[in-house]
Amino acid sequence: MMTETNPVVLITGASSGIGHASAVLFAERGWNVVATMRKPADGGELTQNPNIKVLSLDVTDPASVEAAVAETLNQFGRIDALINNAGYGLFGPFETASDEQIRRQFATNVDGIFTVTRAVLPTMRNQGSGAIINVASLGGIIPLPFFSLYNATKFAVVGFTEALSYELAAFGIRAKTIAPGGVATDFAGRSMARTFGDGENPYSANLTKALTAMSERRGNYSTPETIAEVIYTAATDETGKVMYLAGPDAEQGFELHRSLPEEKRLGMIRQHAGL
Repeated sequence: MMTETNPVVLITGASSGIGHASAVLFAERGWNVVATMRKPADGGELTQNPNIKVLSLDVTDPASVEAAVAETLNQFGRIDALINNAGYGLFGPFETASDEQIRRQFATNVDGIFTVTRAVLPTMRNQGSGAIINVASLGGIIPLPFFSLYNATKFAVVGFTEALSYELAAFGIRAKTIAPGGVATDFAGRSMARTFGDGENPYSANLTKALTAMSERRGNYSTPETIAEVIYTAATDETGKVMYLAGPDAEQGFELHRSLPEEKRLGMIRQHAGL
């Protein structure tokens, strides 16, 4: 049951996957959860949970963001944690991406985080406390072929979050990045758009190889619930740690990326992508 004494978390992109699992977990741990999504009708079981309030929020619409934050503050008076989870993946050759696709990728994955973060910062500064958890990706550390635009947005999130952590420390606000590896969600379906159509293009042969390699790895992906546990740790550990790798493949990939010389690292990624 929601009470005024419980900490408050605002989550974006909570209709499915990591956002949905995080909403459930934080509610189970006694938090007041504001689970936001573009269409509250997509909230499903979240709407029946007494510790969860489902609100409409589109990260690409500043007015929508301001309204959701205002409603959260009107009901609870504070925001103890923000989980910037909303996002999607754009897969395919950079050359075949339309201007509209490029703008949408950055508007959602980067500008959306900027908008929501800026909306909650005055409240957290006045509180003298808070945690901003930005869900990036291992793809924000290690780039992969045919994810050039997605990688660009996640690299931006990683850099933004670390820089922000320095700026906000004096106000008692902690900025954190979550870097999941593969996650067993519908990312490859509803949450992944393609820069190419069904017809042949100069990249078709390598695209087929990359898609096959992605499909073969799906059995080793982490569950959204596993990633939610890492997010909860980041929100509650009150340390100065900024980067949280999430999932065994993320930890292994990061160690290899850091330890291998460039030639071997690039060769490993080509092999990983089936190229």
